[in-house]
Amino acid sequence: MSYLDPADIAHVEALFGRPKELSTQISMAKEELLRIRRSQHAGRAHDLTLFIFKGDKMLFIAKHFYPEGLFRAPSGAAKPDEGIIAGALREAYEETGTEIAIEKYILRISVKFICGDDHIDWTSHIFVARHVAQEIDPPDKKEIREARYVSINELPRFAEIMRISNIGGFRYRAYLSDRAMEEIFPEHVSEKSESLEMKSQEAARDE
Repeated sequence: MSYLDPADIAHVEALFGRPKELSTQISMAKEELLRIRRSQHAGRAHDLTLFIFKGDKMLFIAKHFYPEGLFRAPSGAAKPDEGIIAGALREAYEETGTEIAIEKYILRISVKFICGDDHIDWTSHIFVARHVAQEIDPPDKKEIREARYVSINELPRFAEIMRISNIGGFRYRAYLSDRAMEEIFPEHVSEKSESLEMKSQEAARDE
């Protein structure tokens, strides 16, 4: 659970609902696991992921190293002295330039990132939010290449790009996005998406 305060998590649940809890495992290369470990300042072991809506579109971001055509939901971490809500609002602004309002706490995913005998335990806290103010203009241009609104019809293409990559973090983001869409748009879950995920899991087990 990282340095997040259980009382703060309970407060967020009281405001935005108790999320569905899931767990998974993702295999990754040694350098990728070490990269995550280097990001664990003050013992960080979580992310806050935000599906931000404006009408029927979602605000997604692309980092500079992402392949062309790949976007995903913004995410980041609360600072040790900040709290989940303040952290989520700050991360949304830094990555998109917009002000948001959290509406629902939909998922809490416990994931074990694995490389051989080594692993990192991680938790994703996933929220639905809505755009409140400001135009898209990410202040953190060192990290964010672009932010834009996407339609639900674009998500399968993003997920496929992530699943077929050799990057464990991308495969996890595809899993996270699929599970979030099942909660937000259950009617859009397709057999094709489930088949692609099964292939991704089989590939991860073979690594």
